[in-house]
Amino acid sequence: MVFRLPILLCLLFFNIAVASQDTSTIIDDRVVASYVKEIDSKADYLDQRLDKHTTKAITKAKKHEAAIKRKLTRSGSIKAVEVVGGSGEQYKQLEQGLANIGSLQHLVPSYDTINTTLKFLAQGPHLATIAKGSGKLQKTLFKVNDLGTRLEKAELIRKFLNERKQYLKEQLHNLGFAKEINKLNKQVYYYNEQLNEYKLLLKDHRRAEIRLIELLSKSKPFQNFMQNNSMLASLFRFQFDPDDPASVASLAGLQTRAQVNSLILQQIGTIGKIAFQQNIGEAQSQLQQLRQNVFRRGNNSNDEEMPEGFKPNGQKGKPFVKRLEYGINMQSQKAGNFFPRTSDLGMSIGYKLNNKSIIGLGASYKIGWGNGWRNVNITNQGLGLRSFFDWQAKGSFWVSAGYEQNYKTAFKTIDELRNGNAWQQSGLVGLSKVISLKTKLIRKARLQLLWDFLSYHQVPQTEPIIFRIGYGFK
Repeated sequence: MVFRLPILLCLLFFNIAVASQDTSTIIDDRVVASYVKEIDSKADYLDQRLDKHTTKAITKAKKHEAAIKRKLTRSGSIKAVEVVGGSGEQYKQLEQGLANIGSLQHLVPSYDTINTTLKFLAQGPHLATIAKGSGKLQKTLFKVNDLGTRLEKAELIRKFLNERKQYLKEQLHNLGFAKEINKLNKQVYYYNEQLNEYKLLLKDHRRAEIRLIELLSKSKPFQNFMQNNSMLASLFRFQFDPDDPASVASLAGLQTRAQVNSLILQQIGTIGKIAFQQNIGEAQSQLQQLRQNVFRRGNNSNDEEMPEGFKPNGQKGKPFVKRLEYGINMQSQKAGNFFPRTSDLGMSIGYKLNNKSIIGLGASYKIGWGNGWRNVNITNQGLGLRSFFDWQAKGSFWVSAGYEQNYKTAFKTIDELRNGNAWQQSGLVGLSKVISLKTKLIRKARLQLLWDFLSYHQVPQTEPIIFRIGYGFK
């Protein structure tokens, strides 16, 4: 018993020390360094894209207004001076406003989280020693702050373009400028969509970001730092701290609950108070639903009216990589007894022109399996180069077309493929049925029934009807 007491005391003090340890000290510096690296890359990409598209948007808007002014001048209308005569001054004021703009003023929750997290890491005594040692953390924080300025400039430009669009529409709607106004409407719409897409990229967290946020969320100092320093916390004080001047100031001038109850009783009495409380409950429920909708949309809403007769291209505002679609497909020819003689294994990459059209390229490899179950022999039976176009006809049915070059002769070396006479052409048209799949990797299955209308000119003639099964990846 004498020997057990010191051991128990040591264990007790050890548990107290571990429990009192700041959870931020157990975060691996490599996790922080990976987080900073990913944020730095994301900030560089968004900064370049925002600069490019904001400059392009202003240039196009000036071009549209100049075209309107020339048309008004040729018509001899006095509207030319009244409507667009002062447009140069308007754009000059915009440039002055952009030059004097500060940090981000409107709430972008994903940016707010990144910015506040980096500030916490920069101040943490035990965190980010690797990043601090190289100065990477401070450089990334500077880039993120600069990104916030660009986001604020983009928001100012968005507001300016919407106001100019509305002004020109009101002034010129009866003067035969519907075509010019629609062009401006489309430009403003796509600019808004591009801004929304960039904000979605901020929300697209990678593995290192998710890992670090999960670890920091368990840290009490980080929670306190977020509540006191984030933009969201400055808009909504989640907890009242009597020692926090900001919390006290946020309640300045507000009446206490007792004062509100006394005033209600004086005005409507006890019975009216019960009915009033019921209405308040319903209002709170609707307010909560509205709040959820606001946060779900996350400042990505495009509240501008849709141009009349305009069907937007849902893919236009997306980055090039996000418009790509990868897939594989296969088809087989059997020799008998359900044994496949050859199989074509294909890979494809498609580019989404819009929500209903995909154009792409692909390649295939024809593999031979032998003559039967007892004589399996894998051989190279050919290659294929493909191009295709898919158009959504209705629902899950698509019209498919393509042109292919196929080498349908067995080969052993690459040099044999240079024989141009051995390549055969295929022209394909047909229907595709797309089936959605809820898996982590495969997004959809595609069943294709195609007619090769060039097969009748081949010697020897190939099968005119082709059935393929394909799978699309995320």
